[in-house]
Amino acid sequence: MMKEHFEHIIKAIGEDPQRPGLVDTPERAAKAFEYLTRGYRQNIDQVINGALFPSDSSEMILVENIELHSLCEHHLLPFIGKAHVAYIPTGKVVGLSKIARIVDMFARRLQIQEQLTVQIAETLQQVTAAAGVGVIIEAKHMCMMMRGVEKQESVMKTSAMLGSFRSNASTRSEFLSLLKSSL
Repeated sequence: MMKEHFEHIIKAIGEDPQRPGLVDTPERAAKAFEYLTRGYRQNIDQVINGALFPSDSSEMILVENIELHSLCEHHLLPFIGKAHVAYIPTGKVVGLSKIARIVDMFARRLQIQEQLTVQIAETLQQVTAAAGVGVIIEAKHMCMMMRGVEKQESVMKTSAMLGSFRSNASTRSEFLSLLKSSL
């Protein structure tokens, strides 16, 4: 069905979907769009897949520079950037790759960056029962770069701070300091 819709879009912009370069485009575009929105077909239990482990650690765990690609729900154009995710465990830690998979699950949905940031933080908090979670996302938005104001160097930064990252200034400062030292 999506294939037919892409064919209609090609016609609507004034192109001939039977032109040699476009003959297979509707099918390719449909497959690409399915891939780019695969987060709708995932849930957190599948993503975590039992990778929660007992741990005595109560120190901050930070995974930075997690690449992300998402589609802006307003224009269906990509935004591309990095997520920096930290948490303070309380008896269990999640497998390292699962943090990146949580980012991907939510990024692969029609999304605004503000909500993406919150979804990642709230989900990690829920899964790990962490004392606190901090998420910062920085991304470039094609809807600002390719259309509208056409500002090529603009970067949007969003944050979500939960638990001790919100209530304890020193925890938040440690998180921000660790990020500054590597950026």
